[in-house]
Amino acid sequence: MSYREYAPATALAPWLECAWERRGDAAAPVRVVPDGCIDIVWTEGTGTTVAGPNTTAFLVALAAGVRVAGVRMRPGAGAALLGVDAAALRDAHVPLADVWHDDGRRLAERLDDAEDRVGTLLAALLARAPQIAAPDPLVVAAVQRLKDPHARVQTLAHELDVSARQLRRRFESAVGYGPKRLARVLRLERALGAVRGGEELAQAAAGAGYADQAHFAHDCRALAGVPPSALLV
Repeated sequence: MSYREYAPATALAPWLECAWERRGDAAAPVRVVPDGCIDIVWTEGTGTTVAGPNTTAFLVALAAGVRVAGVRMRPGAGAALLGVDAAALRDAHVPLADVWHDDGRRLAERLDDAEDRVGTLLAALLARAPQIAAPDPLVVAAVQRLKDPHARVQTLAHELDVSARQLRRRFESAVGYGPKRLARVLRLERALGAVRGGEELAQAAAGAGYADQAHFAHDCRALAGVPPSALLV
């Protein structure tokens, strides 16, 4: 199954992590592991949906040759870009028209007819950019801190000079779930990235912030549904 990512235009960088496209083949379904992101996804023959932040992995089966394109929003930025409460999209896949109404329906129709779906989607977002609210700066700062393997969720609110209740409320609205779960998601992402980069499992676990390799394996099964080895083939 082919997959390619594209960096967003500078004007969209506060909200977008990347644009991407994929083409299906006859291989096993793709396991989508939680990453704290919200995506807009066009799938040939199916239409355009918003994939909310998932708390556990899910499988996507694509027939050979089926084309898929989308944009991935940075953790905490999707709510601002879409104009929704991210918690309402948690573990959900909804039609883009349900989120952007007539604008979403028209964009979905353009994507169905376009040759360059990534370009069409990015152009539509660029046109909306002047109207899009900036991501919540408190959440942006919190997400950035949680990318550090030494970050402690217990002290995050104090470090950002807000109450734990306020941080959680704004975090859930922007990300879709609380700081503790995003910290786990980002830690798993760090560890898997390190292993793919050539590190041994134990070394990757320690560097990502796990207590040991067993902790890494347990958390991987809880979030991804399979052990790390199954994600590295």
